[in-house]
Amino acid sequence: MLNFTDVTEFVLLGLTRRKELQVLFFVIFLMVYIVTMVGNIGMMILIKISPQLSSPMYFFLSHLSFIDVWFSSNVTPKMLENLLSKTKTISYAGCLVQCFFFIALVHVEIFILSVMAFDRYMAIGKPLLYGSKMSRVVCIRLISFPYIYGFLTSLAATLWTYGLYFCGKTEINHFYCADPPLIKMACAGTFVKEYTMLFLAGINFTYSLIVVIISYLFILIAILRMRSAEGRRKAFSTCGSHLTAVGIFYGTLIFMYLRRPTEESVEQGKMVAVFYTTVIPMLNPMIYSLRNKDVKEAMDKVIAKKFLTK
Repeated sequence: MLNFTDVTEFVLLGLTRRKELQVLFFVIFLMVYIVTMVGNIGMMILIKISPQLSSPMYFFLSHLSFIDVWFSSNVTPKMLENLLSKTKTISYAGCLVQCFFFIALVHVEIFILSVMAFDRYMAIGKPLLYGSKMSRVVCIRLISFPYIYGFLTSLAATLWTYGLYFCGKTEINHFYCADPPLIKMACAGTFVKEYTMLFLAGINFTYSLIVVIISYLFILIAILRMRSAEGRRKAFSTCGSHLTAVGIFYGTLIFMYLRRPTEESVEQGKMVAVFYTTVIPMLNPMIYSLRNKDVKEAMDKVIAKKFLTK
């Protein structure tokens, strides 16, 4: 007979138990979090106030920045608190809430990246129809799907997490409430949760990645048909930022969630999770601003208007 425990809170073991490293990590991740907030909120404001950034591409980019703000805020503040705290606990309800928003925001982000790939195909492959086909109404419909689907998927996944049973052990080998270490720690209810996690992750990551790959295959065909070298260069330039973001985000998530939870995979996944929960949200605005001529010009205009007109 299993002795189930009525869990009220969990202990997050975090990244390290060494005191000197905890202080160092606190300073590093606090700086990363501040840069993430400034970069993504700044990108949203820039897109909102700059007329030259009114195309669908930047509409979707503003939503990507919005999701990155919440994605980082769902994990980082609690991680920072626990780095300096002696107890390092999170309530059972708080753990479920963190799981819910994490899964939801991951799914929203991967499908926003898919929508952005489709948008690039329409802009490069069918430029004459782009204005009519990618109208404001169409863009709102396209961006609504990731939010609705992501949060519904997360609701189902979180209910399966609620179905896990624990037998005394309440220490999560992670710095936030993630599915793999929870499954590894649970003593019952793991079969359904483990295989639904692998199924949902596999189906959703594969489907969204297929949309990206097909979109870029058509983009490549369209670019190769271009006669102008300048046109090809501009097309590759506009796609480069998005491809970089896609490669980094999908690569880390596939490494984390498309493997069965084992002691080794959980430990490795913890290191990878640092990258996609804190570093990627910080990198996205940098990737899209440093490699994008329109964003750099809009930024220069805002700076010039703010400081040089005084």
